[in-house]
Amino acid sequence: MPELPEVETVVRGLAPVMTGARILQLEQRRGDLRFPLPPRFPERMAGRRILSLGRRAKYILMHLDGDEVLVAHLGMTGRFTIGRAANAALTHAAGGDPRHDHLVFHLSGGAVVTFNDARRFGYLDLLPAGTWAAHKFFAKLGVEPLSGDFTPAYLAAKAAGRKVDLKALLLDQHVIAGVGNIYASEALFRAGLKPVRMASTLANRLGRPTARAAALVVAVRTVLEDAVAAGGSSLRNYVQANGELGYFQKAHAVYDRAGERCRREGCGGIVRRSVQAGRATFHCPRCQR
Repeated sequence: MPELPEVETVVRGLAPVMTGARILQLEQRRGDLRFPLPPRFPERMAGRRILSLGRRAKYILMHLDGDEVLVAHLGMTGRFTIGRAANAALTHAAGGDPRHDHLVFHLSGGAVVTFNDARRFGYLDLLPAGTWAAHKFFAKLGVEPLSGDFTPAYLAAKAAGRKVDLKALLLDQHVIAGVGNIYASEALFRAGLKPVRMASTLANRLGRPTARAAALVVAVRTVLEDAVAAGGSSLRNYVQANGELGYFQKAHAVYDRAGERCRREGCGGIVRRSVQAGRATFHCPRCQR
């Protein structure tokens, strides 16, 4: 499933094409994805101007005139791709099977934006602009890890007394919004912390952040920033909005590298794969403590 860097990359790819454009027509080729699409969706979208694009956690936010927000989640295989009305074949440049082109946005200026989702775990909804943040999709989400609210003190407060491991804490969307399996493993490697270490060790007896908490905040932030700069990680279905692959997977230190030598200089350890709560975890048992 695309994580924060992949969704952020899609938003940045779509923004130059969609911001300020008017939706001339929305082709809806089925009535539902993971959930039913909004009632009278094509009629409600026709003629609307897209004011801005943004992101919250793993959600894409398209702010529309008329005080509504179009919320999109990519699910596991969802992708937005950009083409031109004069050359519709470009909408499939990312390699998505056109049989799974479920929504096609025809925009002023000639751009065509297609939502393709082979497994249909993605979803879209229209929410009121003034109250979207209180919707069930968003109400219980934790802080954005690239924001100023993500601090060692915040992380220590969320970890204090918790009987969960560090990997579980990073994947808890109520604590940190947008971090998934890939970047949790990579951040823990950068911080030099083993995934099964108890989260409570991020706080001391007074609830203040330990050096581990400070190191983990820096690691989470930098690995996400590096991944966004690289266009995300393309491991199965994810592509950028222009059809290109992300290439951060080439910089993975541990994820999907089981049996290979640790990339930390002077370590010499071998990356190990394990399973935590049904999810694959990768770490170096020598330099992650």
